[in-house]
Amino acid sequence: MTPGHYENFPVGSVFLPRRLRAPIRAIYAFARSADDFADEGDDPAEVRLAKLATYHAHLDELERSGSDANAVEHPIFKALAPHIRQFNLPYPLFHDLLSAFEQDCTKTRYAHIGEVMDYCKRSANPIGRLLLKLYGDEDAKHQAWSDGICSALQLINFLQDVAVDWQKNRIYLPQDDMAKFGISERQIADGRCDALWQQFMKGQIERARRMLQAGAPLGLALKGRVGFEMRLIILGGERILMQLHESRGDMFQQRPKLGWKDWLTMLWRATFTQQKRNNKSASCSSGGCGH
Repeated sequence: MTPGHYENFPVGSVFLPRRLRAPIRAIYAFARSADDFADEGDDPAEVRLAKLATYHAHLDELERSGSDANAVEHPIFKALAPHIRQFNLPYPLFHDLLSAFEQDCTKTRYAHIGEVMDYCKRSANPIGRLLLKLYGDEDAKHQAWSDGICSALQLINFLQDVAVDWQKNRIYLPQDDMAKFGISERQIADGRCDALWQQFMKGQIERARRMLQAGAPLGLALKGRVGFEMRLIILGGERILMQLHESRGDMFQQRPKLGWKDWLTMLWRATFTQQKRNNKSASCSSGGCGH
């Protein structure tokens, strides 16, 4: 793994149970390295796609072998194999991630939000579902909440990285929404945050906020340190959206980024929210809710 990637959200952090840190980092190494094939360097599309095809092939080898680490030589897949076996992680979710990265090599514009959400379904949602498998959580409602959170985080990432993605000749903003506000690609290239852009971004921010809020109950539904980590992830998304809102969508001048003050606030809120819920539950159990 090449160091230096900035992440707005915790990855296998110390807040997780120790038994989950290694499998989460193995999944992250797989996804991060595959994403780098699509995003980093100057390779032409055909070379990037060939590298991603080798990852598909490694997954197929592992699946045929029953997740035997000795079936592959690649260090990322050797590290991943025992966790796939232990937690019965579905291979299609890993292939879905690769298909999204492959799409990044060939598709650079999205006609409407439906196309964007189809991408999110493969680029982000599999991560949440893999995490739930690690947690031993098979609840269908929890999976739906997780999909909402992951898709929202992907949309947030698109919003904070408009300028970065433009340098890679990619625009993940829905083209029909841009057209409604008269937003052109030239405006993105110029980094022009005028009144129309601000109104356009207001709608994009609100869409992501509603989606994140719809999945937020998962942070309280998951127990213990796993739930705490999930609340941190949700709060991180909220803080980025707050920064985008306060700048009126001007990520051109400064890309939103979580600082130490944000993390302190998030840690306090993640803890306080659970304590407040526990106090409410204790009150209800003693008859204080009027039940």
